[in-house]
This record gives sequence, C-alpha cells and structure tokens, in this order.
Amino acid sequence: MRKLSMDELNRLTVADFKNTRKFPLTLVLDNVRSLHNVGAAFRTADAFAVEKIWLCGITGRPPHRDITKTALGSTDSVAWEYAPTTLEALHQLKAAGYQLIAVEQTTGSVSLADFVVEPGQPYALVMGNEVFGVEDDVLALCDAAVEIPQFGTKHSLNVSVAAGVVLWDFIGQIGDAKNG
Repeated sequence: MRKLSMDELNRLTVADFKNTRKFPLTLVLDNVRSLHNVGAAFRTADAFAVEKIWLCGITGRPPHRDITKTALGSTDSVAWEYAPTTLEALHQLKAAGYQLIAVEQTTGSVSLADFVVEPGQPYALVMGNEVFGVEDDVLALCDAAVEIPQFGTKHSLNVSVAAGVVLWDFIGQIGDAKNG
C-alpha cells in the first residue's frame, strides 16, 4: 500500500468543479463565530460537491486569512452567499423548494440514522453557533431537526465535524437513491 500522488487523485480544477453537477444540498451557517469552522465548512462542502453555503449573521465571510487557512482554496470553488439574518436565507431557500433541516438536539429531533432523505428533494442543512446552537426563531422555521447519535459525556460536536457527518449521511442516501 502507498499514498496516491496528486496526479493519481484526479482532482478537478476550480473551473471544472464549478461546472460539475452538485448534490441538492446547501449548508446554512447560523451565526458561526469561528473563522476556522467557516473555512472547514467550505472545505467539506467542496469535498462533498455541495451546491452552496449560506453565511448568516455574524458568520465570517471570505476573504479572510483565518478562513483561507482551513479552506485551502475551497472558497474559490464553492458558491456562497451572505444573508444578514439566517431567517432571510431560510425564507429564500424555502421559497425555492428546499426542505430546511436543523442539525440540533431538540425535543422533536430525529436521529440522523433514522432520517430518510427523499430522492430529488433539495435540502438546506442548518448548522448553529458553537455555543448557542441553532437560534430558536430559526428552529421554528425548520421542517425537521436531526441529531447525530453520540455516546460519550459531551453530546456536542464541533460544528464543522457535525457538518461532515451529516453531509456524508445525506450524500450516502442520495447515492443509494440514484443507484436503487
């Protein structure tokens, strides 16, 4: 076994990535305060060919060196938009037919393992602030909430880690629907 070389990875150019078909998924960052988390979300969105990231409220926006440090160039490949409030972004997404899914532990949340992705349905995954989570008024607008099963003492994941876990699950289900 050996590591693959950069040539063997068959990486797309930024131009090719922008023209490639994306999964019907959008990340919404609800007042995410850490610029490193924002950069990591961009990198994850690139890895999973997400349509767009919405940066809302106090969430930092490119260009910023702390975002760039973790994004590794993905701020150039992933489409993004800023909204002064998360509610503004969600109203636009809902009007465009997206199902709004909060990634949050709530009284009505469903385990990620039990959530069934509907084929062809576009989803907006709302990731909350590192301390306060998804805002209450934002939760009220969401169609559902999913939570990642956890078995330790913290019951809390870093927002960028949670984004990766949820995107992986959703894309796995979308892929299964395409192949089924």
